[in-house]
Amino acid sequence: MEKVNKMVSEKPIVIFSKTQCCMSHTIKSLFYDFGVNPTIYELDEMSMGREIEQLLSRLGCNPTSPAVFIGGEFIGGANEIMSLHLNRTLKPMLKRAGALWV
Repeated sequence: MEKVNKMVSEKPIVIFSKTQCCMSHTIKSLFYDFGVNPTIYELDEMSMGREIEQLLSRLGCNPTSPAVFIGGEFIGGANEIMSLHLNRTLKPMLKRAGALWV
C-alpha cells in the first residue's frame, strides 16, 4: 500500500489505467480535454501491475481500471468521475488539487 500512496502523492492527478480499456481511454480523454496533464500508470505495461491492481482492489476500486486519484485521494473509477463531471464538481476538484488553473 505504501508504494501506491507514494505514487499518488507525488502528482495532483494520477490515473491507473490499462492500454486496451475503453473506459480508461474515455477518462484520460476527459482530463486531456480539460487541459489537465495527469500522471498515467498503465498497469498492463508495468512489472508491478498485478500487485498494484490488488492494492487498488483493496481500496474499493472495482474494476481496478481506471482508478483516479485527485490530490492524493482515491476518487473512484469511470462512473464516479463521469458523475462528478456531470454534476459540475470535477473541475473545482481539479483546481483545488492544482491541476487546473483556469
